[in-house]
Amino acid sequence: MAARIASLHVYPVKSCRGIDLQRARLTAAGLEWDRRWMIVDGDGRFVTQRENPRLAAISTAIGAGLRLSAAGLPALAIDPAHGGPERRVRIWKDTVTAIDAGEEASDWLLAALGAPLRLVRIPDSALRNAEPAFAGPGPNPVSFADAYPILMISRESLEDLNRRLPAPLPMNRFRPNVVIEGVPPYAEDAMTEFRFGRVAFRGVKHCTRCAITTTDQETCVRDASQEPLRTLKGYRYDPMLKGVVFGQNCVIAAGAGEWLALGAELTISECER
Repeated sequence: MAARIASLHVYPVKSCRGIDLQRARLTAAGLEWDRRWMIVDGDGRFVTQRENPRLAAISTAIGAGLRLSAAGLPALAIDPAHGGPERRVRIWKDTVTAIDAGEEASDWLLAALGAPLRLVRIPDSALRNAEPAFAGPGPNPVSFADAYPILMISRESLEDLNRRLPAPLPMNRFRPNVVIEGVPPYAEDAMTEFRFGRVAFRGVKHCTRCAITTTDQETCVRDASQEPLRTLKGYRYDPMLKGVVFGQNCVIAAGAGEWLALGAELTISECER
């Protein structure tokens, strides 16, 4: 079997549930709709499943705009064309000017998560830049993803990990954008230049993993034994990055405006040796 795209995923609101897609349009900052919204606290600092695992219970849908839903609550519709007030927000070391989604969204988050929070959207004018130490000088724009516009993992890597775990885990624990198949386990680690048709990526940094991987994305419950981090630490610890790694962070080399689709064949131009 030729190496190809097995699944595509976007996460419109950072740390909330993702959407599985048959095809996705690529923008300069990643897949369209991916992590264009983010939840922040009263100080404007980003909030994720690291602090509040209940974010995994918020489902997202995209149509004319963004739609959020959670058990026991009416759905919330957000118009991305709505201007809204500007709000300075912080994500890791970056501070950007985002657009506040308004009081209705804040009230909805209070009901869903039990905390006073705000929903904000990143406009194109405020896009951040991927870490230049790994991605190069750029520009390599990124929205509210942690640091890079695309995360890619192979099915074979997850299958290998699952053979080592006490119980197998689904791919949604790792929240990738692009899942490939038809390669050896961890082959993505070495892919530095590759493409799917007219879309080209550069693999620039292995993805260090955090407590979100220990959170069941259906129940919001953390694994008491800290799996899969515990197992990954035994064979996937990167001393340079000072963490366990699983997946390859990528930036866009060519093809913004093109579409990716399931089954698109992978062509590798360059690998680390």
